[in-house]
Amino acid sequence: VAVMALIALIPALGFLAPQVLFPRPRTFTNSVGMKFVEIKPGEFWMGSPEDEEGRRDNETRHRVKITKGFWMGTTEVTQEEWHRVMGTNPGVFKGAELPVENVSWDDAMAFCVKLSQMEGKIYRLPTEGEWEYACRAGTEGPYAGTGNLDDMGWYDGNSEWKTHPIGRKKPNAWGLYDMHGNIMEWCADWYGPY
Repeated sequence: VAVMALIALIPALGFLAPQVLFPRPRTFTNSVGMKFVEIKPGEFWMGSPEDEEGRRDNETRHRVKITKGFWMGTTEVTQEEWHRVMGTNPGVFKGAELPVENVSWDDAMAFCVKLSQMEGKIYRLPTEGEWEYACRAGTEGPYAGTGNLDDMGWYDGNSEWKTHPIGRKKPNAWGLYDMHGNIMEWCADWYGPY
């Protein structure tokens, strides 16, 4: 009944329907040039189904509820952004638009602290649940967005074993790039088999 009521409203809204029903996500860009998108609260299945290709044996699929919205960087942190905040570039593969790599969890936490001080806002790493929720962007398949890994990310089959400039692959439905591949991301908490 609720679905029928929503469908009945579409003709009445006329040209406003796409904006009302599918509002563009809110974004902001900080003084370092990092772009963020608002991720609204919601629920999702964390972990992979038992029959999914590439599933790890230690995964336990379970329902997770994200109770508070948060802001997520639309791309991995670049070497240029890292340098603007930390004054160094620890990356092995050098390039301003390449993701920073070769950083420890402690380095990533120190970056968040320093960026928070510079901006007067609290920056932090996402939890594992927040990261996977944002990565999946409302989908349940193995690769958000188009569902095709080649479209969505750099991995051992297409990367030539090097990092690539951020944002060159397609984003997921929430405007996040490079959530599949290029480099691994740190989370605030630890990986758990649940």
